[in-house]
Amino acid sequence: MPIVDINMDELRSLTGHDEKSDAEFKSDLFELGLEFEGKTDTDLLQFEFGPDRLDRLSVEGVARSLRYHYGDDRGIAVPSTNNPEFQFIVTDTVPTRRPYVTGAIARGVSLDKHALDSLIQLQEKLHATMGRKRAKGAIGIHDLTMLKGRTLDDSGVDITGGSEMVDTATDSRPTADREANTSATDSPTHSITYTGIEPTGDTFVPLDSNRELTPAAVLDEHPTGETYADIIADYDRYPAIYDELGLFSFPPVINGRRTEVTTDSRNLLIELTGTDQWTIDRMCTIICYALTARGATIESVNIEYPEQTLSRPDLTVDTKHISHDRIETILGVSFDTAEIIDLFERAGLAATTTDTTDTAVTSNVDIDGSNNSPVYVVSIPPYRVDVLHPLDLIDDVGRAYGFDKLEPRYPDIGTVGGRHERSRLEAVTRTTLTGLGFEDLLNFHLTNEAAVYNRMRMSPLSPATFNSTTDDIDLGSAPPAEITDPYSGDYTILRPWILPSLVQVLENNTHRTYPQDLAEVGVVANRDDSVNTHVAERRHVAGAVARHDATYEDAKAALQAVCREFDATLQTPPTTHPSFIDGRTAAIIINDTSVGVIGEIHPEVLVEHDLAVPVAAFEFELAALASEA
Repeated sequence: MPIVDINMDELRSLTGHDEKSDAEFKSDLFELGLEFEGKTDTDLLQFEFGPDRLDRLSVEGVARSLRYHYGDDRGIAVPSTNNPEFQFIVTDTVPTRRPYVTGAIARGVSLDKHALDSLIQLQEKLHATMGRKRAKGAIGIHDLTMLKGRTLDDSGVDITGGSEMVDTATDSRPTADREANTSATDSPTHSITYTGIEPTGDTFVPLDSNRELTPAAVLDEHPTGETYADIIADYDRYPAIYDELGLFSFPPVINGRRTEVTTDSRNLLIELTGTDQWTIDRMCTIICYALTARGATIESVNIEYPEQTLSRPDLTVDTKHISHDRIETILGVSFDTAEIIDLFERAGLAATTTDTTDTAVTSNVDIDGSNNSPVYVVSIPPYRVDVLHPLDLIDDVGRAYGFDKLEPRYPDIGTVGGRHERSRLEAVTRTTLTGLGFEDLLNFHLTNEAAVYNRMRMSPLSPATFNSTTDDIDLGSAPPAEITDPYSGDYTILRPWILPSLVQVLENNTHRTYPQDLAEVGVVANRDDSVNTHVAERRHVAGAVARHDATYEDAKAALQAVCREFDATLQTPPTTHPSFIDGRTAAIIINDTSVGVIGEIHPEVLVEHDLAVPVAAFEFELAALASEA
C-alpha cells in the first residue's frame, strides 16, 4: 500500500484550516481512507491509503481531498492552460521500446524547501507505482530558465542556426496508437528533441556529479545509473532529450545537473517518457495539479511525433453514467436527486441528471429497480486515474456521505453460512502444526522466478511440454503462472510451491534465536494448459525445522504426527530432489498416493540464503489428508 509523508503545517496551509490539530486531521483523513502509520525521523506523519488514489501521493493532493471533504471546494476544477511556446520533436531514432513522451510547462511556481521536498516525493512515488520503478514511465523535472530551446519561425522551421545536434540514423518510428487527440493548432516558438543516441555518443554532467559522463558511463559509474541500468542496458540506442545547448536529460535514469530544480526555480519543464502514452499522460496530470496548488500556471506543449501531433498535458474530463437506484441499492440509503448531486460535488466530481428515455445514454447503464430511475452523467477530473467503473462513483458517494453513517442490515436471503470443508481441513492442519511447536505463517502468493527456481537449485519445465496428468515432476518444477503486467520485478509469478517462502523467512530472520520451526498451509499455482483457466491452483502444507542439529528425522517426526491426527498412512521411500541432499531425501506417500517430498535442505540452498544452521523440511498436498479427515 502506498504511504505518503505529510508535513502537518503544510497541510494546514494548503487546506486553509490552521485551527485543526494533528489528531483532528488524523480523524478526517481516516474518513477519506488514509490511515496513520507513524512518523518519519524528521517528524513527518505517514499515512497509508488505497493504491488506486495516486493523486494523494503528495501533501497537495491530500489537501485537495480534504478541502472537498470539508465543503470548501466543490465540483470539478480543471486548470486553464496557456498557449504552447515549446514543442517536443520526437525523432525516428527514439528506442522502439520507449517511444512515448509527454510534458508540460509550469510557470510561477512557489517553491520553498517543503514544497520542493513534496515535489520530489510525488515524483519518486509515481515512479514506484504507475511508473513501475521507471520501467513504464519516468519523470524529469527541470528548471526552465536553464534550457534553451531551438527557435522556430511561424511555419515551424528551425532558425536557430548551427549544425544538427543529434544523430538521425533510421530507426522504427514510434506510434501513439492509444491516443485520438486532435492536432494542436498553436505554433510553438521553441523546440526540444526526444531522440535516441549511441551509448557512448555524447556527454553531460548528471545530477550529483561534477564531471561529464556518457550515458554508458552513467550506467557503470553513477549510483543512480547502476540502480536503473537494467531498464535500458540492452537497448541499442539510449533515450535522450536535447535542447540547443545539448543533452540535458537521460531518461529513465537521471537528469542533467544543468537543469537541476532548486528553491529558487520558478518556471519548470516537466517531461515524461515511457512505454505507454496513457500512463505517462496521467502521471503528468497528477504533477500538474500538485504544482497548481503551489501557484503555478500550466502551459501546454506540443508533442510532434512523426505521424501525429498531440497537445499536452491531457486535461480531458471523462464522463460515466450511473443510475439513482443503483446507488441506493449498493449503499442501502434513500437519497433525493439533489443529495446525490451534492455528494458527487463533495467528492470532487460533477453530476447532472439526464433523460432516461435517451437510449443512447442509458443503454449501458446498470439500473436497479424502476426504469424511471434518474440517471446521472458524472464528470471526472483528469487527475482521478482510479475511476474505471460506475461502481467507483458509488464508492465516492458513500465516502462523501460517510460510511460510518451506514446502518447494517441483514441480507434479503434465506441461507445460513458455514465453513467450507476445505477451510475446515486447513484449520485443523494449522492447529495440529502449531500444537507441534511450529509458527504458523501467511506469505505472499506472488513471488519471482529467481526465488522459487534459481535460488532453490530448480529449473521450471516448459509450458509447451508440460502435462500435469502424465508428467512425473519434481516438487516445485511445474511451469510458473506469470503475471502479464507485474507491479514489480519482485512479484512476477504465482508461487508453484511453498518451501521457498519458508526459506526466505528464515533468511530474513538470521538475527533471531534458534530453533525456528516454521509452517504454512497455503495456495500454490502453476501454468497448466489442460485446465480451462490455464492456471492450476492447489493447497499445500509445508514445514521447516531450523536449528544447529536439525535432521531428516526431526522433519519426519512432525510429518508423522500430522498424519496420525488424520488417521492417514504414511510411507517415505528414498528419492532425489534438487533442493534436498541426496541420501537424506524421501518421497511423501499418504494413503498410497505420492504427494510431496521431505528431507534436509541442500547446502548450496543454505549458502544462497545465508543460513548458518541445517534445515530439514517437508511439503505435500493438503488434499491428501482429506480422504480420512
